[in-house]
Amino acid sequence: MIKYVYYIFDSKITGLLTSVLEKELKGKLGKFYYVKVDLCSEENIMKAFDWVKSTLKSVDVLVKNAGVLKQSDLLGNPNDWKQMFDTNVMSLNICSREAIKIMEEIQIKEGHINNINSVGGHYQFPFMKDIAIYSATKHTVTIITESLRELMGMKNLPVRVTSISPGGVETEMTQELSKLEGFKMLKSIDIAEAIMYALSTPQRVNVAEIIIRPTHENTLSLIKNFI
Repeated sequence: MIKYVYYIFDSKITGLLTSVLEKELKGKLGKFYYVKVDLCSEENIMKAFDWVKSTLKSVDVLVKNAGVLKQSDLLGNPNDWKQMFDTNVMSLNICSREAIKIMEEIQIKEGHINNINSVGGHYQFPFMKDIAIYSATKHTVTIITESLRELMGMKNLPVRVTSISPGGVETEMTQELSKLEGFKMLKSIDIAEAIMYALSTPQRVNVAEIIIRPTHENTLSLIKNFI
């Protein structure tokens, strides 16, 4: 029998959120866990994976969804830049490293790393000066994800690596962007279904990149907000 285990690492997780998630998962296969982690701390992340190893014994699928968007341009606040790189880049790679350590140790038969990226990791938006640093972090994620996929092949590990790159998604992080005229938004479920698609393919198939855009999204409508 396949055992499904859901666990969340989050520095801002609340009792209300966990109770909502537990209610949504009631009656589903498996068990839900959560761990409060400071993703800007390597020590905290390593302790979290120690907990995973001792409690759950295995990591089969890792989805890295944590992200920070600070609207700060290239002449802005370095503390904002650091928080974005620490969260969007450093924590992402540290989580991959620790998960793969466990996968190697238990000689996993099938593993999957999913990095939630962004269209901002593939295209430049020079007319949106306040997301330059954020976009730089996501370009880094694009390179890291593809490099990790290559590394898994070089090491002959059965670990697939996928980058999921959505356009704007309706979340707390994008509230300001959602106010822009003509800025189309995706739903969180759209991203979840993309992850499920990547996971559902046979082990011989590595869906390396999925770019998801809202229907009718176009750059011209967006630029009009900045003219």
